[in-house]
Amino acid sequence: MKLWDKGYSIDEWVESFTVGKDSELDLVLARWDVLGSLAHGKMLHSIGLLNEKEWRRLEKGLQEILEEISEDKFSIDRGVEDVHSQVELLLTHRLGEIGKKIHSGRSRNDQVLVDLRLFFRSEIQELFELSIALFNSFMAQAEKHKDILMPGYTHMQVAMPSSFGLWFSAYGESLIEDLMVLQTAWKICNQNPLGSAAGYGSSFPLDREMTTHLLGFDDLSYNSIAAQMGRGKTERTLAFAMSSLAATVGKFAMDVCLYSGQDFRFVSLPKELTTGSSIMPHKANPDVFEILRGRCNLIQALPNSLSLLLANLPAGYHRELQLLKEEIFPRISDLKNCLGMCKYALDKITINTSLISEEKYNDLFTVEEVNRLVVEGMPFRDAYQTVAKKIKDGSYSPNKEISHSHLGSIGNLALDGIRSKLDRVKDEFNFDEVNEALEKLAR
Repeated sequence: MKLWDKGYSIDEWVESFTVGKDSELDLVLARWDVLGSLAHGKMLHSIGLLNEKEWRRLEKGLQEILEEISEDKFSIDRGVEDVHSQVELLLTHRLGEIGKKIHSGRSRNDQVLVDLRLFFRSEIQELFELSIALFNSFMAQAEKHKDILMPGYTHMQVAMPSSFGLWFSAYGESLIEDLMVLQTAWKICNQNPLGSAAGYGSSFPLDREMTTHLLGFDDLSYNSIAAQMGRGKTERTLAFAMSSLAATVGKFAMDVCLYSGQDFRFVSLPKELTTGSSIMPHKANPDVFEILRGRCNLIQALPNSLSLLLANLPAGYHRELQLLKEEIFPRISDLKNCLGMCKYALDKITINTSLISEEKYNDLFTVEEVNRLVVEGMPFRDAYQTVAKKIKDGSYSPNKEISHSHLGSIGNLALDGIRSKLDRVKDEFNFDEVNEALEKLAR
């Protein structure tokens, strides 16, 4: 079935090439397509394009399909282009001519826009929840190990004292910034494009504010062309947010790969998180974190891929926009797996509590010595030269007792401040309101 069928067929190879993976990828959009049709149908009834009897039959038919989707009994038939076609096909087979009326006043262009925004909202909520779980693990590790010192590095060389608490909570706070970017994607996704049709509206008196309310959107994409221009822009914005999260997870994975090696021994991993070598019997490789690093690198490439796909497209719909799904859908799944696996592995990490006592880390405390002389009244540059001379002539001996008290230092991690920052970001995501609207619509 083709919603655009005009009584002629096209070359099978051309059809296969243009349809691509839509029928496979669209299965994840099925629930959202039906919810969008429920809102659209209810609105059509309100403006008189469906009478009471027609609407009640369509509503029941859509709710039955929604139940089939929840029970994993829904599929897209061979030869059917996409999920929109499949849903309309089922309604037509089961209800007759009434089933064809659901498409009045809309195009597949705004239909897929609605499906995608509903889907992306759901995926953003999952990414948010997985990020919060990972954040909580970072903060728990920071609290547990806040007083255990470790080397801090600049230029990959020993620099100044750090702590495991500072290291873990750094990634916790970094996740908050990633969620701020995700919040932007959420706000863009939370605008209703339904009613923009093929990009130029409709001669029917569509009540777009009604569908906005029914689907739990915060606002409308008012301008019909702007709504269609959101195709691609929505995905690209979400891709940047995903890239930001992936960069944080990937950087932590790199740290663990480095710090778990024999030359560092900052952290150790349980055997179940490592794999062996086929030739070297002593090896316990950090494959989990290496795969995390690799997958996160691929996710970080996503914004560039989407930008290139969209780079030379003028306003209006273009068929290559369907390729966006092939790029972003698998990466969303990858990122969710990465966030979940990172938390699972993080909870199992063991740290080296006696690390800082090793002689090779003596130079970590040179700045502490400079600062001690400054507190005693010596100008900073003179104190710097004094300590540098001791290091050169071999008379420097470290005092490993440190006293850092300012916010964000190893002596004052400000964990409560970081948690408060997260709470403020959380408040900007209105997941409950959205979910309540959709649950009400589905009943």
